[in-house]
Amino acid sequence: MFALVMAGPVFADGDAINGEKVFKKCMACHSAVDKTNKVGPYLLGIVDRAVASIDTYKYSDAMKEYAASTKIWDEAALAAYLENPKAVVPKTKMAFPGLKKTDDRDDVIAYLKTKM
Repeated sequence: MFALVMAGPVFADGDAINGEKVFKKCMACHSAVDKTNKVGPYLLGIVDRAVASIDTYKYSDAMKEYAASTKIWDEAALAAYLENPKAVVPKTKMAFPGLKKTDDRDDVIAYLKTKM
């Protein structure tokens, strides 16, 4: 039993309703309701999608390099990026400083999981 707990990161289920509220911080640059790119790429279907894979969006070279090592936006990759985008992808075009509260990140990811 202990080995199962220690096998890898475990993510608590976030609150998608609260995540929708927190996502309002992201809406100026991202859409999660349709496939419309804004300043940033759309996030509809982002959970478990390949990194830098929207062919209608021009990703930074830094994000393309990140995609070579991190293939999928799984929950762990999203959580790390949402906490501090510039720490994960130093030359990303994303200006947002990140979501510092773990609950906010979990909630946004839970919300994005409803947007497939």
